[in-house]
Amino acid sequence: MPNESHHPDFPSAFDPKLFTPGPLTTSSSVKLAMAHDLGAWDAPLKSLVSEIRTSLLAVAGVEQEAGWECTLMQGSGSFGVESAIGSLLPREGRLAVVSNGAYGERMITIATMLGIDVVPIRFPETEPACEHRIAEALALDPSIRSVGVIHCETTTGIVNDIAAVGRAAKASSCRYIVDAMSSFGAYDIDLDAIHCDALISSANKCIEGVPGFSFVFARRQLMQDADAGKWPRSHSLDLVDQWKAFASSGKFRFTPPIQSLLAFAQALREFAAEGGLAARKARYQANCETLVGGMLELGFVPFLPEEKRSYIITTFMCPSDAAFDFMTFYQHLADVGLIIYPGKVTNRSCFRLGNIGRLFPRDMRQLVAAVSTVVEKMGFDPACDVVLPNN
Repeated sequence: MPNESHHPDFPSAFDPKLFTPGPLTTSSSVKLAMAHDLGAWDAPLKSLVSEIRTSLLAVAGVEQEAGWECTLMQGSGSFGVESAIGSLLPREGRLAVVSNGAYGERMITIATMLGIDVVPIRFPETEPACEHRIAEALALDPSIRSVGVIHCETTTGIVNDIAAVGRAAKASSCRYIVDAMSSFGAYDIDLDAIHCDALISSANKCIEGVPGFSFVFARRQLMQDADAGKWPRSHSLDLVDQWKAFASSGKFRFTPPIQSLLAFAQALREFAAEGGLAARKARYQANCETLVGGMLELGFVPFLPEEKRSYIITTFMCPSDAAFDFMTFYQHLADVGLIIYPGKVTNRSCFRLGNIGRLFPRDMRQLVAAVSTVVEKMGFDPACDVVLPNN
């Protein structure tokens, strides 16, 4: 685990600690890596892109020799999701989207606006996806040829069993696309074992880079089928054409996110130096245990029971106490350089605390201490009239 002593104790307004699911707090060395320029057509950038793509395949535990490709795409994680869905699904057949939160709904919106016939398979925000229900829906509608799901739904922090969804997809011979935006690099994901055909994540999540691009792991045969069938529905977000451009020239088709790439290459080196996925996972789990334990001691109530929560982000219920106001609560914490997220749960007043990024248990303790001070200053009861959903 990295040495906590090198982490600043006192964040500032220009360099706060981000207790969010991304963008995240980054290391000083990742920030410094951006203080350079590279030519978009030059060999150093091509070498950098090749290094990143190769390293990402290694993190994912797959190889080109086994038929896997990693393609980078400019833009946020949602750009990557749209790129994958718009490029890797045939123009005939329906897409079933498993949804139990805002990001599943975003996948539905993306596919619908691309003109893809979507079949939503919805679950309550308090419930993980159910393999039996998904399998039943796929069996009843043979026109469904693809399935999409969110691994960690950061609306609530709930984790879907992507292996179970993959089994249902495979049983109906469906392509399977996983949005692992906030989980890749923190959770063990065996792409072959879960029967995945494509998986999407982003630079500014658990690898601890900065925003600027997303990346898609996809089976080469799927990319070739998409190319032959002319499936891509966008010019700028044509994942297949970008993959071909990397293969032929090593370059991005359009202006590359150079500083984000430089930062990400450094983040990958630090990921490896920390001890890879096992060490990153252990740190995040320790962060989560420290943070949630401290918030429980203060009286705050998590939205989900422990067995359904991820160790990436935790949603807490807002108290009904008249003395509580979220924006005032938020601002008091922001004033001391600690940034949290508002809630995104339907019809529930919540807020979210993330513990990924360049953060350690000491940072969690600092946040809990600051929250305690704000509770006393505002004079509210954290557990006042909190009514949990049916978990």
